Amino acid sequence: MEKKYTRVAPLFLRLIIGAGAMQHGWAKLSRGPAGFEKLLIYLNIPFHHLASLTVPYIELLCGLAILLGVFTRWVSIPLICTMLVAMFTIHIHYGFSSIKTIGLTADGPLFGPPGYEVNLLYIAGLISLMLTGAGVMSVDAYRNKKTTSDWSL
Repeated sequence: MEKKYTRVAPLFLRLIIGAGAMQHGWAKLSRGPAGFEKLLIYLNIPFHHLASLTVPYIELLCGLAILLGVFTRWVSIPLICTMLVAMFTIHIHYGFSSIKTIGLTADGPLFGPPGYEVNLLYIAGLISLMLTGAGVMSVDAYRNKKTTSDWSL
């Protein structure tokens, strides 16, 4: 028998994945697509112009949808795709770990470029949401005509 509290578990994944994706998208948009495109050109990413225009909006809008639990299973797909592209074009070259201390200065530690660990964490969380759904505290649950008693723990 399913415990009632397990129906709210996807909320915690949605909050961090949605907010994280939105933060990454907003960071790219706030500097302008041209700044993000320069980074992609420097990293020799194919289709850099198209990616600089689409990736920030995918992260921002799909992140918001994940946060709210709207079409969660579907909006996870483009986010997984962006994570896979970032992982295989950029992060894979730096190994697994997302935190690499490469030195220590008087100002504190120096960190190297992040590996693909965080990409895998996002992908795993998104796959989990695809399998379980958005949970009871979501627009998806409300849209599926869940009763108010279904929203209780």
